[in-house]
Amino acid sequence: MAKQLVIVESPTKAKTLERYLGSDYSVAASRGHVRDLPKKTMGVDVESDFLPEYGVPEEKADTVEHLRKAYRRATGLWLATDFDREGEAIAWHVAEAIGADPRAANRVTFTEITPSAVREAFERPRRIDFDLVNAQQARRILDRIVGYRLSPLLWEGLRRRDLSAGRVQSVALRLIVDREREIAAFAPIEYWSVDARLTPQDRGGEFLARLVQAGEEKLAPSPDKKGLLLSTEEEAEAHVARLRTAEYRVAEVRQKEVKRSPAPPFTTSTLQQEAARKLGFSSRRTMQIAQRLYEGVNIPGEGQVGLITYMRTDSVNIAEQALADLADVVRLQYGSQYALKEPRRFRKKQRGAQEAHEAIRPTSAGRLPEVLQTFLDRDQARLYRLIWQRTVASQMAEARFDQVSVDVEAHASDEGIRYLLRATGQTMTFDGFRRVYLEGRDDTADEDAESLLPALTARQALRLLELLPEQHFTQPPPRYSEASLVKTLEENGIGRPSTYAPTISTLLDRGYVRLEDRRFHPEDIGVVVTDTLVDHFPDIVDVGFTARMEEELDDIAEGEAEWVAVLREFYEPFMEALDRASGKIAPPEVILPELCPRCPEEGREAAHLVEKLGRFGRFVGCGNYPECKYTRPLEGDQRPEPVLLDELCPESGHPLMERTGRFGPFIGCSAYPECKYIKKEPPKSTGVPCPKCGEGELIERRGRFGPFYSCGRYPSCDFSVNYQPLPDPCPECKGLVVVARGGATRCTSCGRAWDAEGRELSAEEAAKLVPKSRGGPRKRTRSRAGAGRPSSRTRAKRTA
Repeated sequence: MAKQLVIVESPTKAKTLERYLGSDYSVAASRGHVRDLPKKTMGVDVESDFLPEYGVPEEKADTVEHLRKAYRRATGLWLATDFDREGEAIAWHVAEAIGADPRAANRVTFTEITPSAVREAFERPRRIDFDLVNAQQARRILDRIVGYRLSPLLWEGLRRRDLSAGRVQSVALRLIVDREREIAAFAPIEYWSVDARLTPQDRGGEFLARLVQAGEEKLAPSPDKKGLLLSTEEEAEAHVARLRTAEYRVAEVRQKEVKRSPAPPFTTSTLQQEAARKLGFSSRRTMQIAQRLYEGVNIPGEGQVGLITYMRTDSVNIAEQALADLADVVRLQYGSQYALKEPRRFRKKQRGAQEAHEAIRPTSAGRLPEVLQTFLDRDQARLYRLIWQRTVASQMAEARFDQVSVDVEAHASDEGIRYLLRATGQTMTFDGFRRVYLEGRDDTADEDAESLLPALTARQALRLLELLPEQHFTQPPPRYSEASLVKTLEENGIGRPSTYAPTISTLLDRGYVRLEDRRFHPEDIGVVVTDTLVDHFPDIVDVGFTARMEEELDDIAEGEAEWVAVLREFYEPFMEALDRASGKIAPPEVILPELCPRCPEEGREAAHLVEKLGRFGRFVGCGNYPECKYTRPLEGDQRPEPVLLDELCPESGHPLMERTGRFGPFIGCSAYPECKYIKKEPPKSTGVPCPKCGEGELIERRGRFGPFYSCGRYPSCDFSVNYQPLPDPCPECKGLVVVARGGATRCTSCGRAWDAEGRELSAEEAAKLVPKSRGGPRKRTRSRAGAGRPSSRTRAKRTA
């Protein structure tokens, strides 16, 4: 019997939908895009109004053929790809690839995979929105033009084939590089504050008050504020000397109630920011886990269930029915005093926010985190709890505080100067939404932190206990974390919800930046690429220009601009800049006054040494290269002096010594070269259980071909894997999932794989992620005399 065909992106989503639609429908998965621009050519005919040359990639041929056959057997076609521009484009590509009429196909969208949402979507199908398709198409072509025209220029000029440039990634890189330069150029400014520890004359109760005014002049709390700045210790001490003999009295007491409101429910960017702050997740990791929660998890008694709404959204809106459900949960779980009389509705003012979409929220607030954690893996449970708490808190009562501000007068009797000091305190009288959730912070103090003051009244006499002058220095701006970088990109209109995670992954994968203590540091090559682009392509790395391009893409999506015109307006100036830069990009080199020490030894006239950029950063080389291959680290011959340690060498008995070698610091015997002992670093545990024995943990080790991961119970268990294991098991077979190329992940057991955003890849794409042996092909030989004998040495078995 023929059925209606429904096409979605992922098999997990297909499995969830099949439960809801019944036997009249057949659900198939496209596994992402089924058509794309060619890999080896630009694939855009600029002269023909930027006509894209789409084709079915080889690895998608079987998928498309399967969908085409299913369509021919079906009685109708329903395209249920994701609810965004990318999903709209996939729906159009699928229809074109299987021979369906894109303008006649049923298009259904939903922000949550629940029976009611799916039923409502299928009752109200629409047609493909070609404005959204064209907006996605314009973005894809724009990025292809920049990548295919600009990246080769960087390759040729900087002599590195692993470089790339892009509209969003290059701006993000510039933000990181500019911040590093701000930090390097920062000159700290000294300033002083003066606090007084006081107590009422008639009873106890100490408190601190800060000096805020001297005579008629108000003090500046920091150098960037207006007022009198205490710049030196001498200036501060002059006031302290007068305050030591002053009389203190309460001048005024002000009391008021302060209310705090909860943060809005999550958008894509705020989820990534908060997951980075509170859970330590990368943006990519957050999106992978959220994708699985959205597409469906098997819950006993319910089957395959979508637990959260669509995770690529810039809306903070919540559906009316969901608001009613949240109110019930708040009353049931926390009591009526925490519930709102009317739902709290949020609106996002940013351009491009789509209020028809929803914020990221649980599909059912009644599914409590503590109940679901039994059926989810650890990271899924943690992210679900975060989403649940933020959503529920957004519909809870405000927190209330009693805030007290006290002004204290100090009269210096000898000089008649009147000083004013101020103390503030607050106590929380009702926790409200804070009982469930409090938003994280990057680099600012908690303004709601409690501080108590004793009961004070106007004109009350006070006794000085101690004066506390304190030196301060202004601080440089902090380096970007993943959370603060995403926040800055969003605030400046750079990119869209779906682009943040891939952008950060690209910067890390290209080696443009590194993460240290969860902060971005630019590498030398990242600085050089940024400087090159700023010099020759200032628009590409200009925040304002890139934001305007995003607005023009929004105009296309809203039907207010024509996509070819937008591309043409960008292309012509871009090509002019490309022509001007051709032949002018070169690796940065700085000629040093020092002459090469090796040239005279080899019978050549000594050339000046040159500071150059290599694959692993800056170094010093000879100007006669390639005739002279003399090199040394940028710091010159000066490496850190070896440091003797208290620990003794286990082989010679001499003290061990910390040295710096060609590949960085290491600990070896101080009796080198007579003793060549080098202390090995202890293996690092990953926290991932061994999938073979289930008893040990996988630990990171170093081998001949680099790092690998093996069971901590070796040699009792010989399991090992070459790629970094992840704590979350495969959602299908519960096998070990490892990091693969390009930010993808794959299961070592069933072979399934997912891209950087968590979308499942086709079998063909997944197969290409399986690495070849690092040591090259091994020849297997069998000795006749030793056939069937066990080896005298057990070798750890590596599983790719």
